[in-house]
Amino acid sequence: MENPFSLEPYTTKERFCDREQELMDIVSLLTNGSNVTLISPRRYGKTGLIFRTFDTLQENNYTCIYADIFSAQCLEDFIKILSEAIISSMASDSLIKKFFIALKNVRPLLSYDPISGAPQVSLSFQTDSQKTPTLKTIFDFLEKQGKQIIFAIDEFQQIREFKETNIEALLRTYIQQLHYVKFIFCGSKKHLMADMFTNAKKPFYESTRTVYIDRIDLEKYKAFITSLFKKAGKNIDDDAVDFILDWTKRHTYYTQFVCNQVFAESSNKISLENVKNVASSIIRLEITNFIERRNLLTEKQWQFLIAVAKEGSVRQPTASAFLMKYRIGSSATAKKILTTLVEKELLLEQSDLNGKNYSVYNVFMSRWMESL
Repeated sequence: MENPFSLEPYTTKERFCDREQELMDIVSLLTNGSNVTLISPRRYGKTGLIFRTFDTLQENNYTCIYADIFSAQCLEDFIKILSEAIISSMASDSLIKKFFIALKNVRPLLSYDPISGAPQVSLSFQTDSQKTPTLKTIFDFLEKQGKQIIFAIDEFQQIREFKETNIEALLRTYIQQLHYVKFIFCGSKKHLMADMFTNAKKPFYESTRTVYIDRIDLEKYKAFITSLFKKAGKNIDDDAVDFILDWTKRHTYYTQFVCNQVFAESSNKISLENVKNVASSIIRLEITNFIERRNLLTEKQWQFLIAVAKEGSVRQPTASAFLMKYRIGSSATAKKILTTLVEKELLLEQSDLNGKNYSVYNVFMSRWMESL
């Protein structure tokens, strides 16, 4: 029996849990002419939601394109990744040929990865001045197709790491001229994404509608997990599911990973003890990775991380009670450490009506640190 808890971002509608309201919101916004900004912590299911959205839109004859620009370091990388994403979405060789003709000034070459089969594009820029017109050419080509296109650009905040300046302004200028092409700008660094789209001094200010992803509803998640086990011929006890959702803090990736391992390691009857054994095994296999991260931090940063893990989450990490309990030092020291750990994505910063709260980003690492 195939493991129903896939570790891929998205497989089928049936194996995608909830996000019904977010899905309806995104589809409604896009089909009514708005661009969308999608923000969530890393591995919360953002990419899966994008592909679930694509499923719905493709049923209504939309062309959907996905590009992950996390690895892009400059404008040339960005153009290359966008080009490869566009080619992956094309159904015919004749359309690919038309796209390459449009890019003729930079002599594009197409090859395919021998293992994955994914397209690989090589572009030869004779001068840097060719790059910005090439980016415009790409968007113009899509617009001229005369069909509704949704282009999702994942880890969009990465454009701020490019060596070139004014990329945000350049993109905003090109994108606002498009009618047939709408965008989903996705990002996991909330403070950067929020600044890009809500700061009145930035080019993308109020140019999109923003959708935030939070944790999946507890009861819906429990019913979903139980149902997938049952459909695959396995029965899992209620307290075992409760433990999974509590232990993983309902963080989508970690919940899916634990369920995947429980399914793989258990018989047709799954108890709380079975699940706890799997959890212990996961931690044992991850310890080496955790120690490697320890070696990248100062002693004070490491102790601060342990303190947050032991608390589960912290709302006032610079308050005297927290600092004294864990012997962290002054509030100034704590604030500096906090900023560094958030930037390194070792601490997750989240906001609600009661303010900000902080937790260890990696849930498995957090559970291990609780015992230190």
